Amino acid sequence: MGNIQDFFKKKFKQPVSNTTLLLTITICTFIVMYLLAMVAWGGGFLNPQQFFNIFNNNAYLIIIACGLTIVMISGGIDISVGGQVALITMTTVCFLENKGGSVFGALLIALAIGLAFGLVQGFLISYLKIQPFIVTLAGMFFAKGMTTIVSVNPVTVKANEFFLRLKDFTINLPGVGYFTRNGTFINSYLEIGAVVAILLVVLLWATLKWTRIGRNFYAIGGNSESALMLGINVQRTRFTAYVICGILAGIAGFVYLLHTGAGNASNADGAEMEAIASSIIGGTLLTGGVGSLIGTLFGVMSLKTINTIVIASGLTQPWWQKITTGLMLCFFILLQSVILSARKKKLGAAAQ
Repeated sequence: MGNIQDFFKKKFKQPVSNTTLLLTITICTFIVMYLLAMVAWGGGFLNPQQFFNIFNNNAYLIIIACGLTIVMISGGIDISVGGQVALITMTTVCFLENKGGSVFGALLIALAIGLAFGLVQGFLISYLKIQPFIVTLAGMFFAKGMTTIVSVNPVTVKANEFFLRLKDFTINLPGVGYFTRNGTFINSYLEIGAVVAILLVVLLWATLKWTRIGRNFYAIGGNSESALMLGINVQRTRFTAYVICGILAGIAGFVYLLHTGAGNASNADGAEMEAIASSIIGGTLLTGGVGSLIGTLFGVMSLKTINTIVIASGLTQPWWQKITTGLMLCFFILLQSVILSARKKKLGAAAQ
């Protein structure tokens, strides 16, 4: 532990922040985990496409996890994002298939639903000071109920040709791929949703790191009273965090539809818990003030990699994945607690 901090002190001439420290641990853990999987299981883990499929299959989860990370950094929580994704997916698929709507119109509907949730929940939490868990719990039930009102039966997009072309469109990665048994080289690829997710991670990471609003999120999450004394509008900043989370849920719902091409009442079931787990694994603290979107990205990758390892081990029943997710989450929470406690004692001793 001391060696890691000494490295950063020598390299940057200043103590490493909690966010950077936890981010480093998350990235190193993922790299070690994936390399061990390649050595121990080989097979699919040696295929580059399996790595890129983490992004393709979980682009929507990466996006809502980013929104949750921003909310958690500011000291809040939002457990309605999974329900929002289900509602958005079902509404847009019905608009495209049953109403003959356009893709652009469906995107606007997705953004409008996400924005509405962000505005309402953000107002109730920030200005009326209602507990975030209660507000977003109500939002989750409302979203799930509205999803079944929109359509009880699954709906698949079949008639909108432009949407189907967009869904099937992939971006080949030059020089990256694998050879089949007959010697044919097949390029690895990314779906549009995966590219959108990666771009959003980079954009939001830069926003948190280099803009005033990003610094304000960390400030109110670390200590809202101190932030208020520094002249930061705590209510408006917290409100903004929930609005951003809602907009990202809207984008995630449309990306989910692009990946599956169908809507179902059970879409994204439990996604809010996976997003929270990914954020925590990525180094975001539930107490607020500490977190990184790059860490959240690696949190999603770590979570999905361990699930793939479980399946590769022959434990195909779904409850084994839930058990390993719980154990992994507990491990990272304990690791964060031990590291930050040890660091606090060390810094306190140094100050004396």
